[in-house]
Amino acid sequence: MVKNMKAPVAVPAVKRKLKDADRTAKRKRKRKSAGTATDVKKVETSVEEEASEEEEVMVQKDESDTDDDEEHKVEENVVTTATTENSAAVKYVPPHLRQKQSAVSEDTVRLQRRIRGLLNRLSEANVESITSDVSTIFQANGRHMVTEILCNEIVGACIEGPRGNDQYAAVFAAFVAGMAASVGIDFGAKFVAALAKALEDQYVKEDNLAVRNLTMLLSHLYVFRLLPCELLYELLGVLCKRFQELDVATILTILQCVNAACGIGLRGDDPAAMKDFILSIQQRTADVKSQLAKATENSSGGLSKRVQFMLDTICEIKNNKKQSKELVPHARLKKWLQKLSVEDVQLRAVTWVKLIDTAQKGQWWLPTAADAEHASEVRGEMLGAMDAGALETDKMLQLAASQRMNTDARRAVFCMVMSGEDYLDAFEKILRLKLPGTQDREVLRVIVECCLQEKVFNKYYALLAAKICQHDKNHKFTMQYCLWDHFKQLDSMELRRSANLARFLGHLISSGSLSLSVLKAVDFADPRVMTPKVVMHFRIFLESLLTEYTDEKVWNSFSRIAPSPKFQELRDGLVLFFHQYMKSARVQEKEGSAGLLALRLKLAKKALKNVAGVLLK
Repeated sequence: MVKNMKAPVAVPAVKRKLKDADRTAKRKRKRKSAGTATDVKKVETSVEEEASEEEEVMVQKDESDTDDDEEHKVEENVVTTATTENSAAVKYVPPHLRQKQSAVSEDTVRLQRRIRGLLNRLSEANVESITSDVSTIFQANGRHMVTEILCNEIVGACIEGPRGNDQYAAVFAAFVAGMAASVGIDFGAKFVAALAKALEDQYVKEDNLAVRNLTMLLSHLYVFRLLPCELLYELLGVLCKRFQELDVATILTILQCVNAACGIGLRGDDPAAMKDFILSIQQRTADVKSQLAKATENSSGGLSKRVQFMLDTICEIKNNKKQSKELVPHARLKKWLQKLSVEDVQLRAVTWVKLIDTAQKGQWWLPTAADAEHASEVRGEMLGAMDAGALETDKMLQLAASQRMNTDARRAVFCMVMSGEDYLDAFEKILRLKLPGTQDREVLRVIVECCLQEKVFNKYYALLAAKICQHDKNHKFTMQYCLWDHFKQLDSMELRRSANLARFLGHLISSGSLSLSVLKAVDFADPRVMTPKVVMHFRIFLESLLTEYTDEKVWNSFSRIAPSPKFQELRDGLVLFFHQYMKSARVQEKEGSAGLLALRLKLAKKALKNVAGVLLK
């Protein structure tokens, strides 16, 4: 009974102990979250000391034991809460990492199986339909996911599959090129990047079979025009520098692809680069041969059979002896890809360094992402389009700079014009440039400037300009505006340049490339416009047009503006110019060019009255 009477005296001590325990638990939790084991031990020691002091104040031992049990329970609850909070912080995953840690969804697995089934049935006969089906999948699902699945499936099949043949690689390359033309250039760029990285990885692993399969697929992508020849030449340069046994085998795979069509195509697309590659191979082979000779103390320095076979293959390609067995390899696939305009999505700005770069950012495959390498790319385009070596190309670029060709497009066109064997060869080289956007307007402006720079008139420029105007009607408008700009400068133009421009214009009109309507910007009736230099220019032009070409060409040139009422002012101005500036004593003579000019003047006046517009053939 005495004990029961004294029990309430210890209640304040119990409450005080619980409060102290709460504070101790909070300090313990803070130190525990900081991860300091020493501090935790100190807290435990202080708790024991406080408990011992409180035990002295406590009257009953049993009640103190009960209080200790309650303290342990409180501490356990606090520790459990802290552990739960810490575990929750550890388990938090950022949103961009949640997809990687989470399991693959059933929809993704189902989509992967569907795409794998389509690829397993892929053949030359059904490549069009399967490409259409996969394009539909692109529209219904995320582009990134579908692109990743396709890259993994095709590249994985090349790495883990058996030895691939030409037909196998051609079908998959045509599929990739068709998909790039159907869904966008970004798919082609990402696939080629995955292919290039896999090729480098397998080279490090020395997996000959995987390297061969991937190289065949890459070569066929060039054959089907998804990749430019510059990329293949860059890869060949990398292989030539390393020149190990696997590198030699890879070079052979590229050159022998599609029965040597790849090697022949590289030679045709860029003869200068092929020449440089052959020289580098010969130099590298000579170095290896000398090293082997020193190592074996043998003057012969024998090379492996594979290297010898590679040299024979390169020699055959150099001499254009090795032709493909088919007249046009994979003609059906090429025709289908041509309908899809696969060359419009060609990865022209992609280099091998960009493909294997692990830190690719943004739209790295676009030409605008290659500003740092722009100068070297322009030089590469010159080497690819010109049938000249690197030294001649550099000289031509220096000459272009001296002629104030201050843009890359103007320098490129200048090099093509000046390096042409004839106007047809120069025309083909200009078309090979494939200038983007509105840069093709620089072509005719550069040609006119080159013509005016000559000391005497050179008909080569007129023939080339006429060919370009006949090729595309847009060039006619460019030429018309270019001539109008020069007409405004006649008063300040040198006589030599004015005479060259007059005869240049005479050829364009006589050939039918331009019409006399280009003169509608000139007011022949205004004496303020008809200054002596302007009169001299148009007199040279009309004399050239009337005397240097046949009656049919003269008749047709003036008859083209006869039927249209909107050219009435121009017709009156020409007749006025004839009477004021071309009627002279020497024109009335009956012999020589003067007599011919008088006859042609009458023919021109008659043609200007040809309202029916009848042309002579």
